[in-house]
Amino acid sequence: MSNPSHVRVCGPLEPFAHGFGEHLSRLGYRQNSTAVQLHLMAHLSRWLSAMRLEASALTPTTVEKFFVTRRSAGYTNYRSVKALSPLLGYLSGLGATPPAPPAVLTPVEELLERYHNYLTRNRGITKTTARGYMDMVRPFLAGRAMPDGGLDLQGLTSADVTGFVLALCPQRSGGWAKLLVTALRSLLIFLHVDGMLPRPLSDAVPSVAGWRLAGLPKALDADQTRRLLASCGRSSTGPRNFAVLTLLVRLGLRAGEVAGLQLGDIDWRHGEITVRGKGNRWERLPLPVDVGQALVAYLRSGRPASVDGCRRLFFCARAPLRGLTSGAVSLIVSRAASQAGLPKITAHWLRHTAATKLLEAGAPLSEVGQLLRHRRLLTTAIYAKVSRDALRTVARSWPGGAV
Repeated sequence: MSNPSHVRVCGPLEPFAHGFGEHLSRLGYRQNSTAVQLHLMAHLSRWLSAMRLEASALTPTTVEKFFVTRRSAGYTNYRSVKALSPLLGYLSGLGATPPAPPAVLTPVEELLERYHNYLTRNRGITKTTARGYMDMVRPFLAGRAMPDGGLDLQGLTSADVTGFVLALCPQRSGGWAKLLVTALRSLLIFLHVDGMLPRPLSDAVPSVAGWRLAGLPKALDADQTRRLLASCGRSSTGPRNFAVLTLLVRLGLRAGEVAGLQLGDIDWRHGEITVRGKGNRWERLPLPVDVGQALVAYLRSGRPASVDGCRRLFFCARAPLRGLTSGAVSLIVSRAASQAGLPKITAHWLRHTAATKLLEAGAPLSEVGQLLRHRRLLTTAIYAKVSRDALRTVARSWPGGAV
């Protein structure tokens, strides 16, 4: 294993070498990986010295020239700009490299940024959801771009809106189509409120056929749940994965809600946990004993010691250490299912599992809705179909009584 202390960096980057090594260590890089990064830094520093350049000359053009030289010299690894991301990020944070030039926004992107601000500030939508809406409606606005660089919105008609939806949706899933029409209606409302459309056109967006409560919630049975939790094993990520899966199975949290948990969200004294749900709502849930025990085990032996200054609860296992994302939580679930010999499942299946287990224990639908933090009982009603007793609570009596 290479020792970072044995790497000598000479040239204009020498003053930054020691701090960069410590920076990598704080991010969770192991000795061998840190040494590799320092070797790359040493090569770059020697090249800068030969070119009579300082660190302040590390523009994107200069970095690309360095890699052209590195590839020409026969190096077979770390041959792209991505390899220098840790070093360039560190130097940029110190102000040692020139700031990146401001991005030039096209009329479409400029309008989308205003739309994003409208969603987050006026509508209370999270930034992640707002970005998703932007991605959905970007092709619609791109289709209104004119050769002179402007946007033709004044001439927009109902037929244009309907035609756009009908052209895209047949090749997509029902869920994708529903998201598209929702985002498009939202955009058209914004354009009218902002004064860019003389009349509202949101009613011109066609609806996507769909039937509420048509399907059955997918849930794991008791044996599958046991196998899933047991799959975490004794690996270095075992305590983290077990805590994540326990939160999903026992409290029915969404993947994004688990990823967003902070240390301060756990109230050990009162046995409660605060969850940041949809619509920026903060809600408190009771903390079951087994969930608390899983979290304690993770905090004692699974949470990286180098992130003690950060309040995020869960972190990725590989450097650079950063908080888990909703995608990473979903990946933990799918990998655990594979290790347990189960079919491919999603994090939302475990939310369904939590609700189903609560119903099987005799809880009414109203309590299931409280656990899942549904705003309307109708949203929870789909779980009535997995329990005959629960189904009786929502079934209407036959007109005239039983014959």
